[in-house]
Amino acid sequence: MPDPTPRATTDPVPPRIRPGAHVAGETTTFAVWAPHATTSVHLELSAPIDRSESVAADGTVVPLEPSAGNDGSEPIGADGWGWWATEVAGVGHGWRYRYSLDGGPWLPDPASAWQPDGVHGPSAVVDPARFTWTDADWRGIDLADAVVYELHVGTFTPDGTFDAAVGQLGRLAAVGVTAVEVMPVNAFPGERNWGYDGVFPYAVQHSYGGPDAFARFVDAAHAHGLAVWLDVVYNHLGPEGNVLHHYGPYFTDQYVTPWGPAVNVAGPGSDGTRRWILENVRRWVRDVHLDGFRLDAVHAVVDPTAVTIWEQIGTVAHAEGAAARRTVNVIAESSDNDPRYVRGAERGGYGLDGVWNDDVHHSLRVALTGERDGYYADYDGTAAELADIVEHRWLFRDRPSVFRGRRHGRPADDVAPHRFVVATMTHDQVGNRPGGDRPDLDPARRRLAAATIALLPSTPMLFMGEEYGDPAPFPFFVDHGDPEILEATRRGRREEFAQHDWEGRDGGTVPDPGDPDTMRAAVLDPSLADRQPHRSLLTMYTELYRLRREVGPVRSPSARQRVTHRATAMALHRALVERDGVTVGAATTLVVNLGDAPVTLPLGPEHHDRAVVTAFDSADERWGGPGATTTLDGDDAERSITVGPLTVALLTS
Repeated sequence: MPDPTPRATTDPVPPRIRPGAHVAGETTTFAVWAPHATTSVHLELSAPIDRSESVAADGTVVPLEPSAGNDGSEPIGADGWGWWATEVAGVGHGWRYRYSLDGGPWLPDPASAWQPDGVHGPSAVVDPARFTWTDADWRGIDLADAVVYELHVGTFTPDGTFDAAVGQLGRLAAVGVTAVEVMPVNAFPGERNWGYDGVFPYAVQHSYGGPDAFARFVDAAHAHGLAVWLDVVYNHLGPEGNVLHHYGPYFTDQYVTPWGPAVNVAGPGSDGTRRWILENVRRWVRDVHLDGFRLDAVHAVVDPTAVTIWEQIGTVAHAEGAAARRTVNVIAESSDNDPRYVRGAERGGYGLDGVWNDDVHHSLRVALTGERDGYYADYDGTAAELADIVEHRWLFRDRPSVFRGRRHGRPADDVAPHRFVVATMTHDQVGNRPGGDRPDLDPARRRLAAATIALLPSTPMLFMGEEYGDPAPFPFFVDHGDPEILEATRRGRREEFAQHDWEGRDGGTVPDPGDPDTMRAAVLDPSLADRQPHRSLLTMYTELYRLRREVGPVRSPSARQRVTHRATAMALHRALVERDGVTVGAATTLVVNLGDAPVTLPLGPEHHDRAVVTAFDSADERWGGPGATTTLDGDDAERSITVGPLTVALLTS
């Protein structure tokens, strides 16, 4: 495993003031950014329920003092900067606390690490030093080695907790997964939520087990050789339980997001908001040993500053990873088709490690289902289109988009393919459909989609249960206690699908997001993997990711490659080269036939004077196919390959 080397080592916001509650020995420091407080900030403390003794009585009130400014030299608080802090002896893990600004209502901490009584209750002190880690030798994974597995803690197992999920980590490692991407775990209202309605980004949802359970999950994942990435939401926060507007300008009215008020990263007072975000990143890496982040919907953030929040997040994450001698990857979820997210700062980029690439998903979806609604109208699903995406990273690179009504994207040929994360299903592509149904593909098309994603040189991602064909849908669900917010959510979902002309699909109705049965329907059943046809599908996934490691892109990330297409088939040819240009090592040809008839293509010079074998055929009987049909014809210089209908074949020499 390579020793992690950050792209930047200068922390843009040194932690002179760390928001939240921080335990050091017998003393806890409380700090909060509250520029809306004009005269005072008070702290109310209550000892934990299981205490043996307490120094301070329940309900003890302590005043906070204006603290140092950005440069560490001037007092702040009532006079402008807005930071307040105090130290309290005899207070430690589990103590409840709340703040009152200018004598107003008692509120949870914007940087609360634990909301054990829900988002409307007080915050609780978390002492990360209580946890005993066993991952001292863990160094993370390089992005080029990543096979990502997206999961939602609440539906990944019947129990819906981190501790229950630990029991499934071994089977993920056996399939070939190397990184688990956990959907947002920040504290949200009630017991059920996708995670994007969270209101406390520092806190771990109590119904999942809270902060200690998350630490146990990460430690166990590392023991299985799995990195843990967290989906974080810095573009908006949920409506219920959101108290940040009481404290300061955490939000801006200069623009709005599709999900509500936008987080203030560029307007007046945004320095404080940025520090709150960056310290959140720092604490996830330092205290919870996370290995990476998926940044939700970065395209929904308007940031015209010279140094964007995304560049700062990447810098902080990489610096904390370097300090821990652990590789930390930061992945942007974006529909912008903008390579600046993954280019270095020296080239005007933001220095992130990877970016989601929906173009592969959309083109394959059209090819395999014929669907052309909504944004699928921009894709034709042909082999030529797929070849174009594989060769140039994505389809839209300053070309017209019918769906958007304008030109879209920017060329990214200079960016390594593994920096683009691709999938056949994600929580978005499954859940943002009326019934939340997974793609309705016949076995041949399902095998084709899985093999294509696994064997391309981009970084593959699986959606939970995909590896054994779990049929559970993933509809949108919430547990809002406010009836007005819940009804607005129901209405919004119906209106969204009506706008995209998707009514009538996936059963024709939109499940009630507030009905507990909506979430129950999404719970996986891993026992299916022991029965056919699921067992054969799991066998195929396991073989695909073995091949990816041993002869595919992971084995040869620096391979010279070329892309061809003919009729309904695309071929990706890869050959290793030395500095003098002599071809060495293994050569591979990946053929994807999207059509209903066999296709014959020339094999190419990569395999001249070499014995060629079919390493994989998606029609093989071992995974439930009709039988492998890939054949080779001709002599060395004129050899061709014939691949059956709706089949993916990998040849090696």
